[in-house]
Amino acid sequence: MPNLQPVFDHIEANRQRSIDRLMKYVSQPSISAHGIGIGETADFLTGYLTELGLNGRLLQTEGWPFVYGKNNSIPGAPTVLLYGHYDVQPPDPLEEWVSPPFEPEIRDGRIWGRGVGDNKGQHFAQLLAIESWMATNDALPCNVIVLLEGEEEVGSPHISSCIQTYIELFADVDLVITADGPIHESGLPVLSFGPRGMVSFELRVRHADRDFHSGNWGGVAPNPIWTLVHLLATMKNDQGEVTIDGFYDDVEPPSAAERRALDNLPVDVDAVMGNVGMTRLDNPQDRPFFDRLSTWPTFTINGFHSGYGGPGTKTVLPCEAFVKCDMRLIEAQRCEDILDKVEAHVKKHAPEVEFIRQGSMEPSKTPIESKYTEPLRQAFIAAQGQEPLLVPAMGGSLPDYVWTKQLGVPSFQTPYANHDEANHAPNENMEVERFIKGIKTGAAILAHLGKM
Repeated sequence: MPNLQPVFDHIEANRQRSIDRLMKYVSQPSISAHGIGIGETADFLTGYLTELGLNGRLLQTEGWPFVYGKNNSIPGAPTVLLYGHYDVQPPDPLEEWVSPPFEPEIRDGRIWGRGVGDNKGQHFAQLLAIESWMATNDALPCNVIVLLEGEEEVGSPHISSCIQTYIELFADVDLVITADGPIHESGLPVLSFGPRGMVSFELRVRHADRDFHSGNWGGVAPNPIWTLVHLLATMKNDQGEVTIDGFYDDVEPPSAAERRALDNLPVDVDAVMGNVGMTRLDNPQDRPFFDRLSTWPTFTINGFHSGYGGPGTKTVLPCEAFVKCDMRLIEAQRCEDILDKVEAHVKKHAPEVEFIRQGSMEPSKTPIESKYTEPLRQAFIAAQGQEPLLVPAMGGSLPDYVWTKQLGVPSFQTPYANHDEANHAPNENMEVERFIKGIKTGAAILAHLGKM
């Protein structure tokens, strides 16, 4: 085992300084959706990476810039790419924040502020791990590349083209680690092996050029709401099965190792439902809880819009209706193939409905049997004193496909934030101890990779 005590002692000795620096970082707005503070934040990070000896630079794209840095001084050692994002969600609604979103405070052992959990506190912990190693050793234990994105919160529209444009900068990457997302609600650390993908689309239909009186026109004018209701009913049945031809063609069962990992994940389903006021899970009822999030695709109606929704009654027959939908996809599925199948279904069952493609992000998964799993597991134990839970695939989506499919390397998620971080919501927060553990875990990961 590598000797981590000197670097851990340094992290503890500089605990308050690290917290103060994180709070200063969080106080800098960097809202990609509005273009607020992006340039200033990117410049700060570029300077900081240069101070760390990583020769920071900006990678320009058609959107907001990526921040890149590299330390490549250990021949034969693995090269790990540490990915994160410096952009944050808009803070609205402001009136629901206890303290201003960009004036971080410490209360109840937590740092409160927009972006502290998603993702500034987590990737800053990675950077402080590098700094702590450099302060206590002559060199890093393995080779490191840092890439921080400024558009993750708007769907990472340019990350694929950025990697392709600057492909020579990533030629020697062996694996990718993303510190993002929450730990398990039990408090146990998590090592995840990929995210689900996502496609989003809109279904829109218009039957006339104006709304009608429901008495004068009911039974005469077709109702666009019913048109969409009937179409949606052909797309998913009451047993929870998506009934679009070919939707499940590429769905593969979990491997034996994934099955063991899924069965090992602790969950109190009744408590989960009680905490959010649910009375049942979605169909099918016999599907295990974590299988729902890791091994199956989904079809969600995000919003249904038409007609009158105000107080009282308005006897209107609307002329137009639309729904917004998304689908979460698992590893073997492909975004364009699924969108093609949805479009063909719409044309077959409701040709008057317009199908509008929107965003997409490919799924990604690294095998649990990867040679990097064991050193990463040992790093968590060394830094946190706890065995991490192994999660075959997380429920949400990240641009992980650029690593596994474009670069062709394994990729892992090592979340450091508390499970109730409230990311994307008012009162986003990160437990102080989780932040400090994140620095230690980042340092331990570098050390255990360097011993390979």
